[in-house]
Amino acid sequence: MLLVADVHGAFDALARVARTDEPILVLGDLLNFIDYRTLDGMIADVCGKDFVARVVELRTAGDYEGAAAVWHEFSEGRADTLRTRYDQLVDEAYAATASALTGAESYVLYGNVDRPSILRDSLPEGSRFVDGEVVEIDGLSVGMVGGGMQTIGTPGEVSEGDMAAKLGRLGDVDVLCTHVPPALSPLWSDVVGGRQKGSAAVRDYLDSHRPSFHYFGDIHQPQAISWRVGSTRCVNVGYFRATGRPYRHES
Repeated sequence: MLLVADVHGAFDALARVARTDEPILVLGDLLNFIDYRTLDGMIADVCGKDFVARVVELRTAGDYEGAAAVWHEFSEGRADTLRTRYDQLVDEAYAATASALTGAESYVLYGNVDRPSILRDSLPEGSRFVDGEVVEIDGLSVGMVGGGMQTIGTPGEVSEGDMAAKLGRLGDVDVLCTHVPPALSPLWSDVVGGRQKGSAAVRDYLDSHRPSFHYFGDIHQPQAISWRVGSTRCVNVGYFRATGRPYRHES
């Protein structure tokens, strides 16, 4: 069983992983809106790198309101045109996702930058969109819950209440997979971006249900890659866009 997270447009690498003839779990963020390292991505394609550089500067400093103001100023009078182009790029990206996963046994949840309904409808035969459900993989019960933390109002964000409700449907599992980390400082702290994003609902689930493993992504440069919460081994499976490498589950 292989796991990847934060694909962010690295579809050639995803296709290589899909050819390994092992089950693949994709833990969200297929789309690449902004690469904070290179400033590449959909927003750069539409708005240019100078605009992206300013937004990244503000968001890295924690000034989300300032970043939103820059966006509103840039999009004034042409929001519909920009939205149409974004929609085209989203469709192209999910078509590339489907092509990469064709022929593979894959299980996909969504992250904060994803558009869940479009992702779900784009997946090829053999791939399953999973959210708030338990699947049996290699003899293990695997609970999968999608969604990112609420920050800027993207379609892939969910409230803590919704996250808790989805987790509550799982019951006990061997392995928990989410896009977001638990609310635990070493796992939710990005040492480059300085941001902290973790779910209290996920942490509560780990405390009460104690799965053997918890796999997640979202934090690209974490303070710690793995940590234990009680008896649960928690692992950030990696920033796949940067590494191109899957994480292999080993009991």
